[in-house]
Amino acid sequence: MPLALRKIVTYTETTLIEGGRAAPVPLRFFAAAAVLRNPWAGQGFVEDLRPEIHAVAPVLGETLTAEILRMAGAGEAVEGYGKAAIVGTSGEVEHASALIHTLRFGNHYRSAVGAKSYLAFTNTRGGPNTPVVIPLMHKLDEGMRSHYLTIQFSILDAPAPDEIVVALGASIGGRPHHRIGDRYQDLKELGDTQQTASRHG
Repeated sequence: MPLALRKIVTYTETTLIEGGRAAPVPLRFFAAAAVLRNPWAGQGFVEDLRPEIHAVAPVLGETLTAEILRMAGAGEAVEGYGKAAIVGTSGEVEHASALIHTLRFGNHYRSAVGAKSYLAFTNTRGGPNTPVVIPLMHKLDEGMRSHYLTIQFSILDAPAPDEIVVALGASIGGRPHHRIGDRYQDLKELGDTQQTASRHG
């Protein structure tokens, strides 16, 4: 089934003051969400999800990546990044997962922003106005806690029971006054240099 896209929703946020103190550099959030008909709606339990994944996920990845780049100005400007999907109440969480947990979706974004780390994610089920929650991490370094951030917004009329909301998020900057160190400092202090930065603490 081809992509049946109802609308694109975009979200921006700029934080100028945090903790009562002006941000040295404002933190900027961007998100782009697609509201689409669930390609498996009305089919009952579908054993093989691949045909719809192959048809829909690449188009979503390309479309949402273009929206993020338009808002951020350039892929190089993006520092934190992440993704999310919400399936409507008539669908399976597997349907939400199917469209974002594929390289056919995520590689468009990774390539455009020059990322090395994996895309943090949420995949949930809900009705209209369910919060779209997009966790972020630094696109080059998973151990940089300054960029452990979350974008949250909602779409009043989505997802309908037979829809899916798929979203990408980005930040320019990290938390304005981050002061909890990073994973590497913890590892050094704990004397455990065998762990890798891909494990979170």
